[in-house]
Amino acid sequence: MITPVDLVDLRAAEVDELHYPSATVLVFAGVPGAGKSTALHRFFGAGPDADHPVRSAAGALVLDSNHTRNRLRHRFGRTPYALWRPLVHLAHYRAIRDTLRETQGPVAIHDCATFAWSRALITRWTRAGGRDLHLVLIDVPATQARVGQVTRGRLVNGVAFTAHVRRWERMMRALGAREPGHASTTAPASASAVIIDRPTLRTVSRITFDAH
Repeated sequence: MITPVDLVDLRAAEVDELHYPSATVLVFAGVPGAGKSTALHRFFGAGPDADHPVRSAAGALVLDSNHTRNRLRHRFGRTPYALWRPLVHLAHYRAIRDTLRETQGPVAIHDCATFAWSRALITRWTRAGGRDLHLVLIDVPATQARVGQVTRGRLVNGVAFTAHVRRWERMMRALGAREPGHASTTAPASASAVIIDRPTLRTVSRITFDAH
């Protein structure tokens, strides 16, 4: 079992359990197709067809933008998704803000974390609620992430995806994750940040929290 503190690079490792404090805000981050929703489903039972926040057996409330998309799809029907995507993002971040303001206990969040403004908002709302922010940074090659998009049936526009990858690589370089032996020990504006790849993520059997 590992209780992450500061920056922890778990790529190419084997980890059975990640453990966090009871009031944790746990953000699963990565480029589109990295496996964020898959991880939320596996660890917390947040299925891909849900259209509202899901409460896991361990008590964590899961906020996945895909659930917001599912809920709004009923309203927009056959309207092309590109036209109402901004409303999905707006509703998702509003749900994050309201949840961190109004609820207790652990919260698990789906966010690419490739936009500085989104990281800043989540950090601000976390601190305002007297909580600690923890990050799970799912680091996968762009080619693997693209395959992940194909598998889930939702391809991101090529230009937008390239921009996501560029910003992700910039963040990884800032953390020293692209220079072996030079990784930072300081998490980016959070209590902890775990850099993890898909093989290691598959070895994790559970994510747990202190009782609250």
